[in-house]
Amino acid sequence: MNEIREKTNNQTEWEKLGISNDFLFGKVMQDAKLCKELLQIIFPDMKIDHIEYPALQKTINMDADAKSVRLDVYIVDNKGTVYDIEMQMADTKELPKRTRYYQAMMDLEMIDKGQSYKKLKKSFVIFICPFDLFNEGRHLYTFKNLCMEDKKTLLGDDTAKIFLNTESNMEDVNQKLIAFLDYVAGKKSDDSFVQKLDNAIKKAKQNREWRHEYMTLLMRDQENIEKGIEKGIKKGIEKGIEKGIEKEEIRTIIRLYHNGFTPNQIADLLGKDIMKVKTIIEREINSSLS
Repeated sequence: MNEIREKTNNQTEWEKLGISNDFLFGKVMQDAKLCKELLQIIFPDMKIDHIEYPALQKTINMDADAKSVRLDVYIVDNKGTVYDIEMQMADTKELPKRTRYYQAMMDLEMIDKGQSYKKLKKSFVIFICPFDLFNEGRHLYTFKNLCMEDKKTLLGDDTAKIFLNTESNMEDVNQKLIAFLDYVAGKKSDDSFVQKLDNAIKKAKQNREWRHEYMTLLMRDQENIEKGIEKGIKKGIEKGIEKGIEKEEIRTIIRLYHNGFTPNQIADLLGKDIMKVKTIIEREINSSLS
């Protein structure tokens, strides 16, 4: 019975998905015309004739001991420029460093041992976020390496990291990009590109193979989350006992946190010291990121 209920819930989850879901976004961006148009909207001053997909949802794992990365949308244009586009819904507090790692892994993928560094192509790592990571109110944040003593002098390593924010009210980018970001945020639009995306999303959700793949991944993620919670509970218990907190209290705090309660709400609900609650939650966050 539980298995049937879980399957039904996952099917309902699939029906609710929009462009902001990284799985569905990756599938829709398999349409080269749509993907090229999105890139052209993000980079209106660049001329992109066509794009290629070296691999769909590419996984890069250079070494058995290295942390592998799975890129949502990995594409190359007609000039050899490489793009990684990520739909990032959660602020995991390490996104700037993640872009650094992604770009490094992409560079390693581009050239083989003994090849000249000149073989490295221009590359962009793009994160689409429903939050303002830098709290400056912008739709678009572009980062390039430059000389701190003379801000006009760029390093010229042909790399850039871009963060797109759906929560901005500025008129700082073109209207088509604003319409796209509004659509990611769940707002309707008459924009022609948004209409194409919306139709592509509706069509994608009719794909039985993709639905099955999503449900399989979702169930696997749920299992991993449960394992992670148990791991966090175990570590929390080990550390929490030292602070005079009972095992069941630690277990309850961590489970409430994973169910969306804030530290203040948990402290009020359980009648616990807020600092102790925050300490347990911080350990849980650090444990899940390690």
